[in-house]
Amino acid sequence: MRWEVWLAYFAACWVIAVSPGSGAVLSMSHGLSYGLRKTTTTIFGLQTGLVIVLLVAGGGLGALLLASEQAFMVVKTVGALYLIYLGLQQWRAKVQSSEGASEGPARVAVMSPRRRFATGLLTNVTNPKGIIFMVAVLPQFIDPNHPLAPQLAILALTMCCVDLVVMHGYALLASRMQGLFRNARAVRWQNRFFGSVLMAVGAALFFVRRQHA
Repeated sequence: MRWEVWLAYFAACWVIAVSPGSGAVLSMSHGLSYGLRKTTTTIFGLQTGLVIVLLVAGGGLGALLLASEQAFMVVKTVGALYLIYLGLQQWRAKVQSSEGASEGPARVAVMSPRRRFATGLLTNVTNPKGIIFMVAVLPQFIDPNHPLAPQLAILALTMCCVDLVVMHGYALLASRMQGLFRNARAVRWQNRFFGSVLMAVGAALFFVRRQHA
């Protein structure tokens, strides 16, 4: 891969990562609820999902998926319903006050590391917008005259490194606000806000259209 091609891709990765999406919402939500350290597991799940989508798109399966109306509808529906499910779960999450009152310090049940990782992974894997983007953008940075595998490895590593920094940035900013959400009432409103955002992002996926040849 030529140096100037990689630099262009590197710049594109920053634009993509910083753009608000379901991964950013999830990172902020978990950062605010659990703190930066625990959210790292969620972010690793997001990166695993990102690599899977990139390999699927780069390997040509993404183009085949977009060519099939039925297959694309399945992925889109599953992704939308999953985000709506996550949002609903967060909206309904139980918050207990250690003093038994709505104004007392809040105790938030923390997801297990395995569940946080799985949540991040599924959030990216089931996102049809990610598949559309990868299929549309990746070919511009792949040289057909050179082996595909090393190029995909470079592209995946670059994107994950950038996304790791950005998602941790979102989580860090959110975690710094934990002091404002110490009582049970504030935590409930926080859960309802992020739950609503996740459900809105999920609902918006129903309007995503596949690319036509």
